[in-house]
Amino acid sequence: MAQKTGNSIDAFGDPLAFKVAQGARRPAVVRNEAGTDVIKVEARHLSHHQKEAVVTEGSTGSAWRIASDEGPQLGGTNLAPFPLGVFNAGLHGDLVNRILAVAGAMKLPIDGLDVYLENRYSLTGSFVRGDAVGEAEPTRIRIALRSDAGPAEVLAMIRRAMAASPAMAALRTPLENTFAIYVNGRRRTVSALPASTAADASDPFMVYSRPPRPLDAAADFADLIVKGANEPGTRPLSPASPTGRVVRPVIGKSRLVDPAGVVETDTWLGLPGSTHFAIRTDERPGLGRAGDQGPSGLACVAAGVAFCYTTQLLRYIENMKLAIGGVRMVQYTPYRLAGSLAGGDLVGAALPVDTHLFLNGEAPDEIHEKLQKIAAVTCYLHASLAAALAPEVVVELNGQTLS
Repeated sequence: MAQKTGNSIDAFGDPLAFKVAQGARRPAVVRNEAGTDVIKVEARHLSHHQKEAVVTEGSTGSAWRIASDEGPQLGGTNLAPFPLGVFNAGLHGDLVNRILAVAGAMKLPIDGLDVYLENRYSLTGSFVRGDAVGEAEPTRIRIALRSDAGPAEVLAMIRRAMAASPAMAALRTPLENTFAIYVNGRRRTVSALPASTAADASDPFMVYSRPPRPLDAAADFADLIVKGANEPGTRPLSPASPTGRVVRPVIGKSRLVDPAGVVETDTWLGLPGSTHFAIRTDERPGLGRAGDQGPSGLACVAAGVAFCYTTQLLRYIENMKLAIGGVRMVQYTPYRLAGSLAGGDLVGAALPVDTHLFLNGEAPDEIHEKLQKIAAVTCYLHASLAAALAPEVVVELNGQTLS
């Protein structure tokens, strides 16, 4: 994670996502067992809108490097998936994980599972004036499958799967997320946002002496993130002071690459000229070839939030021409499962996200804290987490719509 070398996503020719540390066991929240696990994201800004994160799955899980970028409409280089796409793919992965687990526990045969998931976000106000506000709408989900089971059984299974998903809980449960800020190596007081009470986080710049590199490329999926084709048309540069409400739909369509729980999501911004990215998550509970060959959906959800927040930081710094740089952060995202699959009462929960922001610059403390708050207010994914946005779900069984 060093800032002096490797300041480009493709500096070493590595894949856009890869494992950097091997864990001893996948987290309980991935294995569908009761427990609480914290996804740790250590993210940094590279150049332009390029970002990378090391995402560690709980205290026993593996760590993954995931890259992100923005498209040309935000002045990005479009080399890696946009933050909202990473988040969308994470929602897919975690939901499919729970559908497979609950269907297995109910001994309900399913086939041909396809999920369509659309997030919609909007921005009003101006980055230049400092009154921009990001908002989110309820996630729209369509689950299509084939099964010999009856409609009532299938609907019951989907309800249980939705309840068991910590990612779905993050959407429907309003969270008061907390923040800490460090300027030029010293922690400062946070007064404009809910302040973190956690101990000081370790600055990624000090923790990592060099950029992350693949642990063992042959052991993991080589195509965790693949850049695809563009939507027809072109999209102009997004203005810093838009007129009216700017809506950004994010679309994802997922399929099972492996019925045991490897999910591939094709995600893109639902606007002309946007690029498709295929993102794989591994929801299997084992290690080695039986699982852990890709990050979990929950890891991608957490990384997407960190990436989106960083994008908003960079947009404000750029538009206000602030003498602030070296953007990096440590983010702690706790997830919990209670109950059991066998008992039919497995319930997922998302707990408040704790974000520790590190900045360097000559601006006074109040400017750094203002930047921190504006980024939080304009971040679409922090808006999602702060609101109660129960997903709207439609189920299709053997080609017939049930709900």
